[in-house]
Amino acid sequence: MTKERNNILAAIDRPTFIIYLLLLVIGWFNIYSASYDYSPGSWLDFAQHRTATMQLIWVGVSLLLALVITLMDSSYYSQLAYFIYGGIILLLIVTIFIAPDTKGSHSWLYIGPVAIQPAEFGKFATSLAVAKMISEESFKLDNLRDYARIVMLILLPIGIIILQQETGSALVYFSFVLVLYRRGLPGIIPSLGAAAILLFIIVIKYSGVPFLMGDSGEVGVMLAMTIVYIIALCLLLVYRKDSRMASILLGCYVGAMSLAILIDQLFVAMPLTTLTIVFTAIAGIFLIGWGMATHHDTYAFIGIFVLGGIVFCLFADYFFEHVLQNYQQMRLKVAFGMEDDPRGVGYNVNQSKIAIGSGGLWGKGFLHGTQTKLKYVPEQATDFIFCTVGEEYGFIGCLVVILLYVALLMRLITLAERQRHLFAQVYGYCIVGIILFHLLVNIGMVLGLTPVIGIPLPFLSYGGSSMVSFTLLIWIFLRLNANELRSYTRE
Repeated sequence: MTKERNNILAAIDRPTFIIYLLLLVIGWFNIYSASYDYSPGSWLDFAQHRTATMQLIWVGVSLLLALVITLMDSSYYSQLAYFIYGGIILLLIVTIFIAPDTKGSHSWLYIGPVAIQPAEFGKFATSLAVAKMISEESFKLDNLRDYARIVMLILLPIGIIILQQETGSALVYFSFVLVLYRRGLPGIIPSLGAAAILLFIIVIKYSGVPFLMGDSGEVGVMLAMTIVYIIALCLLLVYRKDSRMASILLGCYVGAMSLAILIDQLFVAMPLTTLTIVFTAIAGIFLIGWGMATHHDTYAFIGIFVLGGIVFCLFADYFFEHVLQNYQQMRLKVAFGMEDDPRGVGYNVNQSKIAIGSGGLWGKGFLHGTQTKLKYVPEQATDFIFCTVGEEYGFIGCLVVILLYVALLMRLITLAERQRHLFAQVYGYCIVGIILFHLLVNIGMVLGLTPVIGIPLPFLSYGGSSMVSFTLLIWIFLRLNANELRSYTRE
Protein backbone atom coordinates (compact mmCIF):
# COMPACT_ATOMS: atom_id res chain seq x y z
CA MET A 1 0.00 0.00 0.00
CA THR A 2 2.82 2.39 0.88
CA LYS A 3 4.59 1.54 -2.36
CA GLU A 4 1.41 2.23 -4.35
CA ARG A 5 0.98 5.62 -2.66
CA ASN A 6 4.58 6.50 -3.44
CA ASN A 7 3.97 5.57 -7.08
CA ILE A 8 0.92 7.84 -7.18
CA LEU A 9 2.83 10.76 -5.68
CA ALA A 10 5.64 10.23 -8.17
CA ALA A 11 3.14 10.21 -11.05
CA ILE A 12 1.75 13.68 -10.22
CA ASP A 13 2.65 16.01 -13.08
CA ARG A 14 5.62 18.04 -11.84
CA PRO A 15 5.36 21.09 -14.17
CA THR A 16 1.73 21.66 -13.12
CA PHE A 17 2.62 21.12 -9.47
CA ILE A 18 5.49 23.63 -9.66
CA ILE A 19 3.33 26.27 -11.38
CA TYR A 20 0.61 25.69 -8.77
CA LEU A 21 3.08 26.26 -5.93
CA LEU A 22 4.56 29.35 -7.59
CA LEU A 23 1.11 30.91 -7.98
CA LEU A 24 0.31 30.15 -4.34
CA VAL A 25 3.53 31.83 -3.18
CA ILE A 26 3.11 34.86 -5.48
CA GLY A 27 -0.51 35.18 -4.40
CA TRP A 28 0.29 35.10 -0.69
CA PHE A 29 3.03 37.75 -0.93
CA ASN A 30 0.76 40.04 -2.92
CA ILE A 31 -2.13 39.54 -0.49
CA TYR A 32 0.23 40.33 2.38
CA SER A 33 1.34 43.47 0.59
CA ALA A 34 -2.20 44.54 -0.34
CA SER A 35 -3.40 44.17 3.27
CA TYR A 36 -0.23 45.53 4.93
CA ASP A 37 -0.41 48.68 7.00
CA TYR A 38 2.21 50.77 8.71
CA SER A 39 1.23 49.91 12.26
CA PRO A 40 4.15 49.33 14.63
CA GLY A 41 5.41 45.76 14.67
CA SER A 42 7.28 43.27 12.54
CA TRP A 43 6.12 42.44 9.04
CA LEU A 44 6.25 38.82 10.23
CA ASP A 45 3.74 39.52 12.99
CA PHE A 46 0.92 37.44 11.51
CA ALA A 47 -1.47 38.19 14.37
CA GLN A 48 -1.36 41.82 13.26
CA HIS A 49 -2.00 40.96 9.61
CA ARG A 50 -5.18 38.91 9.73
CA THR A 51 -5.86 38.77 5.98
CA ALA A 52 -2.42 37.37 5.16
CA THR A 53 -2.64 34.95 8.09
CA MET A 54 -6.04 33.64 6.98
CA GLN A 55 -4.78 33.20 3.43
CA LEU A 56 -1.78 31.27 4.75
CA ILE A 57 -4.18 29.00 6.60
CA TRP A 58 -6.18 28.47 3.41
CA VAL A 59 -2.97 27.66 1.54
CA GLY A 60 -2.23 25.00 4.16
CA VAL A 61 -5.77 23.63 3.90
CA SER A 62 -5.47 23.52 0.11
CA LEU A 63 -2.16 21.65 0.21
CA LEU A 64 -3.61 19.15 2.68
CA LEU A 65 -6.65 18.74 0.44
CA ALA A 66 -4.35 18.18 -2.54
CA LEU A 67 -2.62 15.37 -0.64
CA VAL A 68 -5.95 13.74 0.28
CA ILE A 69 -7.15 13.91 -3.35
CA THR A 70 -3.89 12.38 -4.52
CA LEU A 71 -4.21 9.42 -2.16
CA MET A 72 -7.85 8.73 -3.03
CA ASP A 73 -8.90 6.20 -5.65
CA SER A 74 -9.37 8.09 -8.92
CA SER A 75 -12.41 6.00 -9.86
CA TYR A 76 -14.44 7.75 -7.14
CA TYR A 77 -14.60 11.00 -9.11
CA SER A 78 -16.43 9.39 -12.02
CA GLN A 79 -18.64 7.18 -9.85
CA LEU A 80 -19.72 10.01 -7.53
CA ALA A 81 -19.89 12.80 -10.13
CA TYR A 82 -23.69 13.09 -10.23
CA PHE A 83 -24.01 12.75 -6.44
CA ILE A 84 -21.49 15.57 -5.91
CA TYR A 85 -23.30 17.71 -8.48
CA GLY A 86 -26.68 17.06 -6.86
CA GLY A 87 -25.32 17.86 -3.42
CA ILE A 88 -23.85 21.16 -4.53
CA ILE A 89 -27.04 22.11 -6.38
CA LEU A 90 -29.01 21.46 -3.20
CA LEU A 91 -26.53 23.59 -1.23
CA LEU A 92 -26.85 26.40 -3.78
CA ILE A 93 -30.65 26.35 -3.44
CA VAL A 94 -30.48 26.37 0.35
CA THR A 95 -28.02 29.28 0.22
CA ILE A 96 -30.63 31.49 -1.45
CA PHE A 97 -32.87 31.24 1.61
CA ILE A 98 -30.43 31.17 4.52
CA ALA A 99 -27.53 33.34 3.38
CA PRO A 100 -27.52 36.90 4.77
CA ASP A 101 -27.40 39.93 2.52
CA THR A 102 -23.72 40.58 1.73
CA LYS A 103 -23.19 43.61 -0.50
CA GLY A 104 -26.49 42.95 -2.27
CA SER A 105 -26.05 39.20 -2.81
CA HIS A 106 -27.18 36.11 -0.91
CA SER A 107 -24.29 33.83 -1.81
CA TRP A 108 -22.21 33.55 1.37
CA LEU A 109 -22.67 31.09 4.22
CA TYR A 110 -21.05 31.91 7.57
CA ILE A 111 -19.80 29.12 9.83
CA GLY A 112 -18.37 30.90 12.82
CA PRO A 113 -15.55 33.16 11.59
CA VAL A 114 -15.35 31.32 8.24
CA ALA A 115 -17.26 32.53 5.17
CA ILE A 116 -17.97 30.03 2.38
CA GLN A 117 -19.30 30.76 -1.10
CA PRO A 118 -20.97 27.59 -2.47
CA ALA A 119 -21.00 29.00 -6.02
CA GLU A 120 -17.23 28.50 -6.12
CA PHE A 121 -17.61 24.78 -5.42
CA GLY A 122 -20.27 24.50 -8.08
CA LYS A 123 -17.56 24.84 -10.72
CA PHE A 124 -15.74 21.62 -9.88
CA ALA A 125 -19.04 19.77 -9.26
CA THR A 126 -20.42 20.85 -12.64
CA SER A 127 -17.11 19.94 -14.30
CA LEU A 128 -17.36 16.40 -12.91
CA ALA A 129 -21.00 16.08 -14.00
CA VAL A 130 -20.28 17.40 -17.51
CA ALA A 131 -17.34 15.01 -17.87
CA LYS A 132 -19.48 12.11 -16.61
CA MET A 133 -22.35 12.83 -19.01
CA ILE A 134 -20.19 13.34 -22.09
CA SER A 135 -18.18 10.20 -21.34
CA GLU A 136 -21.31 8.02 -21.37
CA GLU A 137 -21.16 5.57 -24.29
CA SER A 138 -24.62 6.50 -25.53
CA PHE A 139 -24.02 10.27 -25.37
CA LYS A 140 -24.00 12.05 -28.73
CA LEU A 141 -23.75 15.83 -28.90
CA ASP A 142 -25.55 15.86 -32.27
CA ASN A 143 -28.53 14.13 -30.64
CA LEU A 144 -31.11 16.74 -29.64
CA ARG A 145 -32.03 14.92 -26.44
CA ASP A 146 -28.42 14.61 -25.27
CA TYR A 147 -27.71 18.19 -26.28
CA ALA A 148 -30.66 19.38 -24.19
CA ARG A 149 -29.44 17.29 -21.22
CA ILE A 150 -25.94 18.78 -21.22
CA VAL A 151 -27.27 22.34 -21.69
CA MET A 152 -29.68 21.94 -18.77
CA LEU A 153 -26.87 20.50 -16.65
CA ILE A 154 -24.88 23.70 -17.19
CA LEU A 155 -27.79 26.16 -17.05
CA LEU A 156 -29.18 24.86 -13.75
CA PRO A 157 -26.36 26.24 -11.52
CA ILE A 158 -26.31 29.43 -13.59
CA GLY A 159 -29.98 30.10 -12.86
CA ILE A 160 -29.64 29.33 -9.15
CA ILE A 161 -26.56 31.54 -8.74
CA ILE A 162 -28.29 34.40 -10.55
CA LEU A 163 -31.10 34.10 -7.99
CA GLN A 164 -28.40 34.64 -5.36
CA GLN A 165 -27.64 37.98 -7.07
CA GLU A 166 -24.13 36.77 -7.91
CA THR A 167 -24.03 37.43 -11.65
CA GLY A 168 -20.22 37.31 -11.96
CA SER A 169 -19.98 33.78 -10.57
CA ALA A 170 -22.84 32.66 -12.83
CA LEU A 171 -21.14 33.95 -15.98
CA VAL A 172 -18.14 31.67 -15.34
CA TYR A 173 -20.26 28.64 -16.21
CA PHE A 174 -20.50 29.78 -19.83
CA SER A 175 -16.85 28.72 -20.11
CA PHE A 176 -18.15 25.15 -20.55
CA VAL A 177 -18.85 26.10 -24.16
CA LEU A 178 -15.14 25.43 -24.76
CA VAL A 179 -15.62 21.83 -23.67
CA LEU A 180 -18.68 21.35 -25.86
CA TYR A 181 -16.83 22.86 -28.81
CA ARG A 182 -13.93 20.47 -28.23
CA ARG A 183 -16.38 17.57 -28.24
CA GLY A 184 -17.96 18.49 -31.56
CA LEU A 185 -20.28 21.41 -30.94
CA PRO A 186 -20.59 23.24 -34.31
CA GLY A 187 -18.45 26.36 -34.35
CA ILE A 188 -21.44 28.38 -35.47
CA ILE A 189 -22.98 28.16 -31.97
CA PRO A 190 -20.15 29.85 -30.00
CA SER A 191 -19.84 32.28 -32.93
CA LEU A 192 -23.49 33.22 -32.58
CA GLY A 193 -22.91 33.62 -28.84
CA ALA A 194 -20.14 36.12 -29.58
CA ALA A 195 -22.44 37.87 -32.04
CA ALA A 196 -25.13 38.12 -29.34
CA ILE A 197 -22.67 39.85 -27.00
CA LEU A 198 -21.71 42.27 -29.77
CA LEU A 199 -25.37 43.04 -30.54
CA PHE A 200 -26.14 43.59 -26.86
CA ILE A 201 -23.27 46.08 -26.53
CA ILE A 202 -24.30 47.96 -29.69
CA VAL A 203 -27.97 48.19 -28.71
CA ILE A 204 -27.17 49.40 -25.20
CA LYS A 205 -24.29 51.71 -26.08
CA TYR A 206 -26.10 53.51 -28.89
CA SER A 207 -29.64 53.36 -27.52
CA GLY A 208 -31.26 56.76 -28.01
CA VAL A 209 -28.44 58.06 -30.22
CA PRO A 210 -30.12 59.69 -33.28
CA PHE A 211 -29.22 58.52 -36.77
CA LEU A 212 -27.62 61.22 -38.94
CA MET A 213 -29.06 64.68 -38.22
CA GLY A 214 -32.65 63.76 -37.51
CA ASP A 215 -34.59 62.07 -34.75
CA SER A 216 -36.25 59.51 -37.00
CA GLY A 217 -33.98 56.62 -36.16
CA GLU A 218 -31.66 55.27 -33.46
CA VAL A 219 -28.15 54.13 -34.28
CA GLY A 220 -28.23 51.22 -31.81
CA VAL A 221 -31.13 49.21 -33.22
CA MET A 222 -30.39 50.16 -36.84
CA LEU A 223 -26.77 49.07 -36.59
CA ALA A 224 -27.74 45.87 -34.76
CA MET A 225 -30.32 44.99 -37.44
CA THR A 226 -27.73 45.59 -40.14
CA ILE A 227 -25.28 43.24 -38.39
CA VAL A 228 -27.98 40.55 -38.08
CA TYR A 229 -28.67 40.93 -41.79
CA ILE A 230 -24.97 40.68 -42.69
CA ILE A 231 -24.53 37.57 -40.54
CA ALA A 232 -27.52 35.98 -42.30
CA LEU A 233 -25.93 36.68 -45.68
CA CYS A 234 -22.65 35.16 -44.50
CA LEU A 235 -24.51 32.05 -43.33
CA LEU A 236 -26.09 31.77 -46.77
CA LEU A 237 -22.68 31.90 -48.41
CA VAL A 238 -21.01 29.48 -45.99
CA TYR A 239 -23.70 26.85 -45.47
CA ARG A 240 -25.68 27.08 -48.73
CA LYS A 241 -23.07 28.67 -50.99
CA ASP A 242 -25.96 30.57 -52.53
CA SER A 243 -24.29 33.75 -53.73
CA ARG A 244 -27.26 34.58 -55.96
CA MET A 245 -29.72 34.62 -53.07
CA ALA A 246 -27.26 36.58 -50.91
CA SER A 247 -26.78 39.17 -53.65
CA ILE A 248 -30.53 39.61 -54.12
CA LEU A 249 -31.17 40.04 -50.40
CA LEU A 250 -28.27 42.46 -50.05
CA GLY A 251 -29.45 44.53 -53.00
CA CYS A 252 -33.01 44.70 -51.70
CA TYR A 253 -31.88 45.74 -48.22
CA VAL A 254 -29.41 48.38 -49.39
CA GLY A 255 -31.86 49.74 -51.94
CA ALA A 256 -34.79 49.93 -49.53
CA MET A 257 -32.75 51.53 -46.74
CA SER A 258 -31.05 54.00 -49.08
CA LEU A 259 -34.43 55.10 -50.44
CA ALA A 260 -35.86 55.47 -46.92
CA ILE A 261 -32.86 57.54 -45.74
CA LEU A 262 -33.05 59.73 -48.87
CA ILE A 263 -36.74 60.44 -48.32
CA ASP A 264 -36.08 61.12 -44.62
CA GLN A 265 -33.35 63.65 -45.34
CA LEU A 266 -34.92 65.42 -48.34
CA PHE A 267 -38.68 65.24 -47.96
CA VAL A 268 -40.45 63.89 -44.89
CA ALA A 269 -39.31 62.20 -41.68
CA MET A 270 -39.36 58.42 -41.90
CA PRO A 271 -39.44 55.93 -38.99
CA LEU A 272 -36.03 54.53 -39.93
CA THR A 273 -35.67 52.32 -36.86
CA THR A 274 -39.03 50.67 -37.50
CA LEU A 275 -38.29 50.30 -41.20
CA THR A 276 -34.96 48.63 -40.47
CA ILE A 277 -36.71 46.08 -38.25
CA VAL A 278 -39.44 45.54 -40.86
CA PHE A 279 -36.99 45.03 -43.76
CA THR A 280 -34.95 42.58 -41.69
CA ALA A 281 -38.07 40.70 -40.59
CA ILE A 282 -39.29 40.42 -44.19
CA ALA A 283 -35.94 38.86 -45.15
CA GLY A 284 -36.24 36.37 -42.28
CA ILE A 285 -39.81 35.39 -43.17
CA PHE A 286 -38.83 35.03 -46.83
CA LEU A 287 -35.95 32.70 -45.97
CA ILE A 288 -38.23 30.53 -43.80
CA GLY A 289 -40.79 30.35 -46.61
CA TRP A 290 -38.11 29.59 -49.19
CA GLY A 291 -36.72 26.82 -47.04
CA MET A 292 -40.16 25.24 -46.65
CA ALA A 293 -40.88 25.54 -50.36
CA THR A 294 -37.55 24.04 -51.47
CA HIS A 295 -37.31 21.56 -48.57
CA HIS A 296 -33.89 22.95 -47.61
CA ASP A 297 -33.90 23.37 -43.85
CA THR A 298 -30.79 25.55 -43.89
CA TYR A 299 -32.72 28.48 -45.38
CA ALA A 300 -35.38 28.11 -42.70
CA PHE A 301 -32.80 27.96 -39.91
CA ILE A 302 -31.15 31.14 -41.21
CA GLY A 303 -34.55 32.81 -41.34
CA ILE A 304 -35.26 31.73 -37.76
CA PHE A 305 -31.89 33.19 -36.76
CA VAL A 306 -32.86 36.52 -38.34
CA LEU A 307 -36.19 36.68 -36.50
CA GLY A 308 -34.48 35.54 -33.29
CA GLY A 309 -31.89 38.28 -33.73
CA ILE A 310 -34.65 40.87 -34.00
CA VAL A 311 -36.33 39.63 -30.81
CA PHE A 312 -32.97 39.55 -29.01
CA CYS A 313 -32.13 43.14 -29.98
CA LEU A 314 -35.54 44.41 -28.93
CA PHE A 315 -35.36 42.50 -25.64
CA ALA A 316 -31.78 43.63 -24.89
CA ASP A 317 -32.84 47.19 -24.07
CA TYR A 318 -35.73 45.96 -21.88
CA PHE A 319 -33.39 43.53 -20.07
CA PHE A 320 -30.89 46.31 -19.43
CA GLU A 321 -33.46 48.79 -18.13
CA HIS A 322 -35.80 46.54 -16.17
CA VAL A 323 -33.93 43.35 -15.19
CA LEU A 324 -30.42 44.49 -14.26
CA GLN A 325 -29.88 46.28 -10.96
CA ASN A 326 -28.89 49.95 -11.00
CA TYR A 327 -25.29 49.20 -9.98
CA GLN A 328 -25.04 46.55 -12.72
CA GLN A 329 -26.33 49.02 -15.30
CA MET A 330 -23.81 51.60 -14.14
CA ARG A 331 -20.92 49.12 -14.35
CA LEU A 332 -21.85 48.28 -17.93
CA LYS A 333 -22.24 51.94 -18.86
CA VAL A 334 -18.79 52.72 -17.50
CA ALA A 335 -17.30 49.69 -19.28
CA PHE A 336 -18.99 50.62 -22.59
CA GLY A 337 -17.81 54.24 -22.31
CA MET A 338 -21.35 55.58 -21.89
CA GLU A 339 -20.69 57.12 -18.48
CA ASP A 340 -17.68 58.53 -16.66
CA ASP A 341 -18.07 57.94 -12.94
CA PRO A 342 -14.60 58.40 -11.44
CA ARG A 343 -15.92 58.77 -7.88
CA GLY A 344 -18.51 56.01 -8.07
CA VAL A 345 -18.59 52.80 -10.11
CA GLY A 346 -15.55 53.83 -12.14
CA TYR A 347 -13.46 54.60 -9.06
CA ASN A 348 -12.02 51.11 -8.63
CA VAL A 349 -10.97 50.80 -12.25
CA ASN A 350 -9.46 54.28 -12.43
CA GLN A 351 -7.43 53.73 -9.27
CA SER A 352 -6.40 50.30 -10.53
CA LYS A 353 -5.11 51.81 -13.77
CA ILE A 354 -3.18 54.42 -11.80
CA ALA A 355 -1.64 51.72 -9.60
CA ILE A 356 -0.57 49.54 -12.53
CA GLY A 357 0.69 52.50 -14.55
CA SER A 358 2.72 53.85 -11.65
CA GLY A 359 4.65 50.58 -11.46
CA GLY A 360 6.45 51.28 -14.72
CA LEU A 361 8.76 48.57 -16.07
CA TRP A 362 10.18 47.07 -12.87
CA GLY A 363 7.72 48.27 -10.22
CA LYS A 364 8.26 50.04 -6.90
CA GLY A 365 9.25 46.95 -4.96
CA PHE A 366 7.67 44.76 -2.30
CA LEU A 367 5.68 46.83 0.25
CA HIS A 368 6.56 50.06 -1.57
CA GLY A 369 3.40 50.56 -3.63
CA THR A 370 1.80 53.83 -2.55
CA GLN A 371 -1.59 53.11 -4.15
CA THR A 372 -1.55 49.72 -2.49
CA LYS A 373 -0.46 50.87 0.95
CA LEU A 374 -2.81 53.83 1.12
CA LYS A 375 -5.80 51.61 0.17
CA TYR A 376 -6.85 53.69 -2.83
CA VAL A 377 -8.20 50.59 -4.60
CA PRO A 378 -11.09 48.88 -2.77
CA GLU A 379 -11.10 45.07 -2.79
CA GLN A 380 -7.40 45.14 -3.65
CA ALA A 381 -6.65 41.84 -1.94
CA THR A 382 -9.50 40.07 -3.74
CA ASP A 383 -10.84 41.06 -7.16
CA PHE A 384 -8.19 43.73 -7.82
CA ILE A 385 -5.11 41.84 -6.63
CA PHE A 386 -3.50 42.14 -10.07
CA CYS A 387 -3.00 45.89 -9.63
CA THR A 388 -0.77 45.11 -6.62
CA VAL A 389 1.39 43.00 -8.94
CA GLY A 390 1.51 45.84 -11.46
CA GLU A 391 2.42 48.55 -8.95
CA GLU A 392 5.06 46.67 -6.97
CA TYR A 393 6.59 44.51 -9.72
CA GLY A 394 5.80 46.56 -12.82
CA PHE A 395 5.31 45.36 -16.36
CA ILE A 396 7.88 42.59 -15.87
CA GLY A 397 6.02 41.24 -12.84
CA CYS A 398 2.68 41.31 -14.68
CA LEU A 399 4.28 39.54 -17.64
CA VAL A 400 5.74 36.82 -15.40
CA VAL A 401 2.36 36.17 -13.75
CA ILE A 402 0.54 36.05 -17.09
CA LEU A 403 3.18 33.71 -18.54
CA LEU A 404 2.74 31.41 -15.54
CA TYR A 405 -0.98 31.23 -16.24
CA VAL A 406 -0.34 30.62 -19.94
CA ALA A 407 2.12 27.85 -19.06
CA LEU A 408 -0.47 26.32 -16.71
CA LEU A 409 -3.17 26.39 -19.38
CA MET A 410 -0.87 24.95 -22.05
CA ARG A 411 0.22 22.17 -19.71
CA LEU A 412 -3.37 21.32 -18.82
CA ILE A 413 -4.30 21.18 -22.51
CA THR A 414 -1.32 18.92 -23.19
CA LEU A 415 -2.31 16.58 -20.36
CA ALA A 416 -5.96 16.59 -21.45
CA GLU A 417 -4.99 15.57 -24.98
CA ARG A 418 -2.96 12.65 -23.60
CA GLN A 419 -5.88 11.12 -21.74
CA ARG A 420 -7.21 7.86 -23.14
CA HIS A 421 -10.28 7.97 -20.92
CA LEU A 422 -12.88 10.45 -22.15
CA PHE A 423 -13.96 11.40 -18.62
CA ALA A 424 -10.47 12.67 -17.75
CA GLN A 425 -10.05 14.48 -21.07
CA VAL A 426 -13.37 16.32 -20.81
CA TYR A 427 -12.72 17.21 -17.17
CA GLY A 428 -9.32 18.62 -18.16
CA TYR A 429 -10.90 20.92 -20.73
CA CYS A 430 -13.48 22.03 -18.17
CA ILE A 431 -10.62 23.28 -15.99
CA VAL A 432 -8.97 25.03 -18.93
CA GLY A 433 -12.19 26.87 -19.79
CA ILE A 434 -12.85 27.97 -16.20
CA ILE A 435 -9.32 29.23 -15.53
CA LEU A 436 -9.14 30.97 -18.91
CA PHE A 437 -12.43 32.76 -18.25
CA HIS A 438 -11.28 33.92 -14.81
CA LEU A 439 -7.96 35.07 -16.19
CA LEU A 440 -9.36 37.08 -19.12
CA VAL A 441 -12.22 38.68 -17.19
CA ASN A 442 -10.30 39.49 -13.99
CA ILE A 443 -7.27 41.03 -15.69
CA GLY A 444 -9.52 42.73 -18.25
CA MET A 445 -11.59 44.13 -15.38
CA VAL A 446 -8.52 45.53 -13.62
CA LEU A 447 -7.37 47.15 -16.86
CA GLY A 448 -10.82 48.56 -17.63
CA LEU A 449 -11.32 46.30 -20.68
CA THR A 450 -14.25 44.31 -19.26
CA PRO A 451 -17.07 45.21 -16.87
CA VAL A 452 -16.43 44.86 -13.13
CA ILE A 453 -18.26 41.63 -12.29
CA GLY A 454 -16.30 40.53 -9.25
CA ILE A 455 -14.58 37.23 -9.95
CA PRO A 456 -11.22 36.26 -8.38
CA LEU A 457 -7.86 35.70 -10.03
CA PRO A 458 -7.07 31.98 -9.54
CA PHE A 459 -4.66 31.32 -6.64
CA LEU A 460 -3.77 35.02 -6.29
CA SER A 461 -6.96 36.59 -4.96
CA TYR A 462 -7.71 36.37 -1.25
CA GLY A 463 -10.44 33.91 -0.32
CA GLY A 464 -10.74 30.40 1.04
CA SER A 465 -13.63 29.32 -1.18
CA SER A 466 -11.78 30.35 -4.32
CA MET A 467 -8.51 28.77 -3.19
CA VAL A 468 -10.10 25.44 -2.24
CA SER A 469 -12.27 25.39 -5.37
CA PHE A 470 -9.35 25.83 -7.77
CA THR A 471 -7.29 23.33 -5.80
CA LEU A 472 -10.10 20.79 -6.19
CA LEU A 473 -10.28 21.51 -9.91
CA ILE A 474 -6.56 21.13 -10.51
CA TRP A 475 -5.78 18.23 -8.21
CA ILE A 476 -8.65 15.98 -9.23
CA PHE A 477 -7.35 16.26 -12.78
CA LEU A 478 -3.76 15.64 -11.68
CA ARG A 479 -4.98 12.51 -9.85
CA LEU A 480 -6.80 11.30 -12.97
CA ASN A 481 -3.69 12.01 -15.03
CA ALA A 482 -1.48 10.15 -12.53
CA ASN A 483 -3.70 7.10 -12.89
CA GLU A 484 -3.42 7.38 -16.67
CA LEU A 485 0.37 7.63 -16.43
CA ARG A 486 0.56 4.55 -14.19
CA SER A 487 -1.57 2.57 -16.65
CA TYR A 488 0.89 3.52 -19.43
CA THR A 489 3.76 2.32 -17.24
CA ARG A 490 2.11 -1.01 -16.48
CA GLU A 491 1.62 -1.62 -20.18
